[in-house]
Amino acid sequence: MADEIQLPLIDFGPYLNPQAPGDREKVIAEVREASAQYGFFQVKNHGVPMAAQKALLQSLDNFFSKPKEEKMKLSFLESPGRRGYECSGMSLREGDALPDSKEAFYIGREDPVVEPPGFHCPNVWPDMPEEDFHGPVWNYYQETGKLGRTIWEILLQALGYSTDVMDQFARRPIVQMKMIRYPPASKTLEGQFGVGAHTDFGGVTVLLQQPGREGLEVWVEEREAWLPVPSIEDVYVINCGDMVMNWSGGVFRSAKHRVINRDEHERLSCATFWHGDVGASNPLNPDDPKKETVGQLLVKRFGNQFSLNKAVFAAAS
Repeated sequence: MADEIQLPLIDFGPYLNPQAPGDREKVIAEVREASAQYGFFQVKNHGVPMAAQKALLQSLDNFFSKPKEEKMKLSFLESPGRRGYECSGMSLREGDALPDSKEAFYIGREDPVVEPPGFHCPNVWPDMPEEDFHGPVWNYYQETGKLGRTIWEILLQALGYSTDVMDQFARRPIVQMKMIRYPPASKTLEGQFGVGAHTDFGGVTVLLQQPGREGLEVWVEEREAWLPVPSIEDVYVINCGDMVMNWSGGVFRSAKHRVINRDEHERLSCATFWHGDVGASNPLNPDDPKKETVGQLLVKRFGNQFSLNKAVFAAAS
C-alpha cells in the first residue's frame, strides 16, 4: 500500500463562492495538478447538501434490503439503456478470475421514450413510496449532476479553454448514476473484488462513499502501489475517465481503481458519471482522426462487460 501519500483534498468553496480576486484560479490550479498527477482528488464545500447525501444512502438501504427476487424484476438487462438492477456476479472484467461481488442500481436522464441506441430512455423505478426511494434518489441525481458540470468547467479552464466549450458537447449530456452495495468480507469469495481493477471510460465521476466504510483503492503508477482512499463524511471523491485523458491530450490521468470491502459490514456508495452528448466527439481536437463519439465509447466499454442487446450495437455503429 501507499499509506504515506494521500489524495489531494480541494476546497471548492472559493470557486463556487469566491470572496477575493484569484479564488477561482487557485481552485482551478489545484484541480489541474491533482488531475495530472493522480487522476483523482477529494473535494469539500462542493455544494451538495448533506441532507441529500443522507437521504440517498437511506434510499439505497431501503431498496437493497428487499428480497432478491423482487429486485430482479427490475433487471437492467431488460432495459435498452441499462437502467435498473444488477445483481451480484453479473459483471466480470477481462483478466479477473471472479465476477464483482457488488450489486447495483442504475438511473440516467429521465426521457419519455427510447431513442436508439438507448442512452436516452425512461428510468426503471421500484414500486416503493416516493419518499423511500424515487424522491431522494432523483433529487440527489440532480445535485450531483450540477457538481459534475462544475468539475468539467474547471477542467476546461485548467487546460486554458473557456467554459463556452461546454456548448459544443454538453447540450443534452449523458449523465448516469450507479448506486452500489458491497457485501461484507465473509460473504465474498476468496480472491473476489467488490469491483475489480478498471479505469472509468468516460468523463468525470462524482463518488459518494458511505462515511467510515472503506474499500476504494487507487493505483499510483509511480509507486506501483494501491492507495486506500478514506471514506469521509461530506467529502466527495472525483476522478477523470479515459475520455477526459484522451480529450486533454494526456494532460489529465485516468487511473486504475478497485474496491475491496475487507470489513464485516455492508458498504454503500454512489457514482454519478458526467459524460457529454451522445453524438459529441473531442471538441478540443476537431482534427482527431478517430472522431469517436461519447455514444460509441459507451458501447465499446460496456460491450466488454455486459450482455447488451445486439440492436444497441447496430444502432450505435
